[in-house]
Order: sequence, then C-alpha cells, then structure tokens
Amino acid sequence: MANIALRNPQFKSIAIPSTGVLSTVCTVTIDGTLRYTLVKNVQPSTTVNFDIAELARDYIEIAYQTDYVPQTVAIETVLTNYSGLNGTGSPSVTTEIYDDIGFEAYGEFTEGVNPEVPFGRSLPTLLIPTDDDNEFTILAPNNRTGRIPYLTSSFRGAESYNGTDTSVTIQGVDCNIKRIDCTKYGDGNRIIYINKYGAQQDLWFFLKQTRNIARTNEGYKANTIIYPSGGATYSIQDAPNKVFNTQAKQTHTFSSGYYPEFANQQFEELLLSEFIWWSTVEKGGGIVIPVKVKTSSVAFKTSVNDRLIEYTIEFEEAFDYINNIR
Repeated sequence: MANIALRNPQFKSIAIPSTGVLSTVCTVTIDGTLRYTLVKNVQPSTTVNFDIAELARDYIEIAYQTDYVPQTVAIETVLTNYSGLNGTGSPSVTTEIYDDIGFEAYGEFTEGVNPEVPFGRSLPTLLIPTDDDNEFTILAPNNRTGRIPYLTSSFRGAESYNGTDTSVTIQGVDCNIKRIDCTKYGDGNRIIYINKYGAQQDLWFFLKQTRNIARTNEGYKANTIIYPSGGATYSIQDAPNKVFNTQAKQTHTFSSGYYPEFANQQFEELLLSEFIWWSTVEKGGGIVIPVKVKTSSVAFKTSVNDRLIEYTIEFEEAFDYINNIR
C-alpha cells in the first residue's frame, strides 16, 4: 500500500496484450464507496494509464485538527481489460489492483512521476522537513507546547512536546527543539499550515506584528427633499450620498525572527500551502482562524549572502471582517 501525494498526477496503468482487448475499465473506490467508473478504448501491445489524483483529492476534507494527525483517504483502483469497445464484451481474468492512502501532499518536479509520501525516506519518519545535517529540528518559543506529525509503515499520527522540551523521540526518531526567547515582542505568532507531506506543521513568527484593515463599499445618490405644507426642504443631517454593502478585510504582517538557513524549506512550503491557520491563543484570543498568504513571492536568504535570515510575511484573514455567512 502506497502513500500517494494527491496534489500531483497519480497514474495507474495496465498492459494491453497484442490481441483480444479493445477497452479498459477503471473503477475508483474511495473510503469504501465506489465513486468513479472510467472507460478507455485501447490499442494492442500498449499500456493504458488513468490519472486518479484529482478524483480522489476531491474527497479529502481538510480541516484544522487539534491533534495534528494527517487527514487522508483510502483509495482502491481496479483496472480491468475488456474484449469489446467501451467496456463491453468479456472481462479479462487478469486485473491490476492498486490500494493507496491519499495525502494532501505534493512532490517536486525533480522527484519524478507518481510521488509517494515521505518522498524517499525510510519509515518510521517525521512528516516535517529536515535540517542541513538531515536531522529533524524545529524552532519554538520558550514554554510553548506543540505537536509533530509522523508516519510509520502502518500508522500516521502526531506526538506532543511540552513547554520545556529541547528534544523528543517519536517512534524511535529524534527531533531537536530549539527554544527562542520572544518575550520582547509578546508570545510569538503560531502559523499552522499543511506542509509538503500533507500534515499540519507549526511555523513560529517571533518578532513584531502589524495589523491593517481595508474596506470596500458601494454608494448611490438619494433624493432627500421632503415636501411639508410650507414648501420643499431637506435636512442637512440626512446625507444625499448613501453608503451600503460595506465590507472589510484584515491583514496581519508577521516578522519571523532569525532562522537558520535550513528553515528556508519551511517558508517555501508555507508559501505553497493551500490550507493555513493562525492561532490567536498566544495573544489571548483563544481561537484558530483561517488565513491566506498574501505575500506572493519570497527571495530566499542564505547565511553567505544575508548573514541573518529573517522573513516578513503578510497574511490575509480568509473571511470578511463583518460576518456575512448565510
């Protein structure tokens, strides 16, 4: 059973013999329910492929998870050759059956076709990037807890660490925790995002933050004249230029603080993530809200070129400030 990255094409194939086969039927069963039946007419002595990634990805319901356990779908793909066109005639005795677990993950171009999580690592492993020494290292403020997702050959989960841990061992895999003092600027800002491996990961912004609000509205010009018995008049407190449909968006700009160069991979994954949240617990609000990365490009820094590596990222709240959910 493969752990497949559904943000990439995932091809399932079957060989076509030289005679006796004119079509192939592909069935895709997701979490135990048959969802798709696909048919292709084929040529002899070839191989037919079906891309099931987008079909399966539609059924991953990504939501913020307090336990950080990666969200997945179980996928069974069955390819059967038929003697007639359009899936008619007699089915072949030989079929190809693929059983997979689908992750909200992506492989890079250089990692080739049909990428699988955790992309060449042996299991068990942590589902976060490694540092320059191919070890696992994360940064967190003093006295802050968190969770680290992991994957074994038969299980996916997330392990917690406490506010004073400087290292943890998860399923036999070590992870270093580098503690940062950010009290000069408050408690830090925790951004949670779905990373390359399809798992929730924390990325802390340790320095200052700014908040902005921008509004939009529409308007029209109203007739404010009234006609009492003494003749036409109007009130100077009644505005003729009316405003309606006012909405607003808040944006937050966070400074990361100084990160080691290996953390560039984490900022890259943040930029490419499609599911991001901001935990306001550290600021006393006690909620986790969805946000979008408004910054569209980042120039990655290196210790050679820049000495100190710090990023400033702008986030936009992924909802209207004035509640309009109906």
